[in-house]
Amino acid sequence: MTEQIFLYDTTLRDGTQGEGVYLSCNDKLKVAQRLDNLGVHYIEGGWPGSNPKDVEFFARQDELNLKQAKISAFGSTRYKNTTCDKDPNTQALVEANTPVVTLVGKSWDLHVHHILETDEEENLDMIAESVKYFKDLGKEVIYDAEHFFDGYKANPNYTLLTLQAASQNGADCLVLCDTNGGTTPWEIETIINTVRERMPDQAIGIHAHNDSELGVANTLAGVRAGARHVQATVNGYGERVGNANMVSVIPDLQLKLGYRCVSDEKLASLTSISRYVDELANITPNSHQPFVGSSAFAHKGGIHVAAVMKVEESYQHMDPTLVGNVKRAVVSELSGRGNIMYKAVEFGLDTDRAEAKKVLSQIKEMENEGYTFEGAEASIDLMMRRATDGYETPFQIIDFMVVTENRKGLGLFTEATVKIKFDDTIRHTVAEGNGPVNALNLALRKALYAGFPQLKTIHLTDYKVRILDSDSGTAAKTRVLIDFFDEANSESWTTVGAHTNIIEASWRALVDSMEYILVSRRNGK
Repeated sequence: MTEQIFLYDTTLRDGTQGEGVYLSCNDKLKVAQRLDNLGVHYIEGGWPGSNPKDVEFFARQDELNLKQAKISAFGSTRYKNTTCDKDPNTQALVEANTPVVTLVGKSWDLHVHHILETDEEENLDMIAESVKYFKDLGKEVIYDAEHFFDGYKANPNYTLLTLQAASQNGADCLVLCDTNGGTTPWEIETIINTVRERMPDQAIGIHAHNDSELGVANTLAGVRAGARHVQATVNGYGERVGNANMVSVIPDLQLKLGYRCVSDEKLASLTSISRYVDELANITPNSHQPFVGSSAFAHKGGIHVAAVMKVEESYQHMDPTLVGNVKRAVVSELSGRGNIMYKAVEFGLDTDRAEAKKVLSQIKEMENEGYTFEGAEASIDLMMRRATDGYETPFQIIDFMVVTENRKGLGLFTEATVKIKFDDTIRHTVAEGNGPVNALNLALRKALYAGFPQLKTIHLTDYKVRILDSDSGTAAKTRVLIDFFDEANSESWTTVGAHTNIIEASWRALVDSMEYILVSRRNGK
């Protein structure tokens, strides 16, 4: 029977300690529900003694419809030279009213002497009495041995005594923490083996930070050594450079090492939950994140794409659908004809080998001029359509003009004039804008509305400019990427333009965006 790993997610507490990570109480409740849906076993809701938001979360925990996960409240062992019933942080944990309490205590004598400013015996009493207090209240107690590995390397005998203090008073699991993230996987494995020899019947967990880029590796090493409780955060959020990434830990353990973490069905939701939490935290998803990033199974080199089209595992370590992701082919100057053929199938186009070769040659020439097509798939789609016999553009550009003036008493004034032709009729429109690109966008759309009213639901959502060769000064080439969104069909797309003239680069991207959506709709996409 496949051995079960128990997942303890600390995104809502340790994760939110990461710089730039913010979740409201409502956000935390939403994330908790999704974590339960994923199949994690424990959700650390926060530290009720530290801030009002965490107090509110625990007060509202009954709003959650949890099917599997247990909510845990996190806090420290009692304060020195007092008792648990008189310690405010201890009582805040009681008031959180959770089935699980996670207590963090000091393992490193350096912290005992210089941070807690107490002696080693008092620290042992703080651990023992705090664990016993909550066990007597009928709680499941998880003991987080903070700085355990640093403490062990400095003073192994005392560090093991701190674990014994928790274990002998009923701690359900001892979690060994690499709090500073500086331990290596082989050290993790060796030290955990020693702990298990001393405490063969005690459940052990691992909590790793990523300061040495070893958070996931150290977690796997901990499991190899016998840890069956794993703590991590979604997308690796956390203090400094972050914690072990739950989104990588789960598939590594389940698909690579053969342990059971979640059901296969839930594993396929991993990409979705990763991006969901990023959106709630207002963080741009990391496209290069293993397993779930949009680039995780993206193939750019022509040889790679040609091979993947024949045998997927030739350049993929796993089937991306197992974690809810997809494979992609990226088109660039490094592409081969196979990349183009792959994209043709993806776009639903009937492109032959000769047309693919023609498009590939054009892409290589345009990238040499400053274009990039990796993030502008609408431009690739349009280029492939234009290469087919019998392609008809929905409209023709005759000319355009942009004027920017600084008028006395009125400030800056920008006006664009656009002349286009469709249905054998020339449309000549003028629009004012807060800048030349804005004015061009308004004038072009105004001209097209007469024949294509469906464009009224389309909005420009992002406009990016990059100077490609800044050493050329004001003569430098400029690349423009423009994003549009069609609210009627919930579809977004990106086009690219490049030129030494920023207005021309922007104009090319604008025109391509309008042409792309019209021809894709015309062809039933």
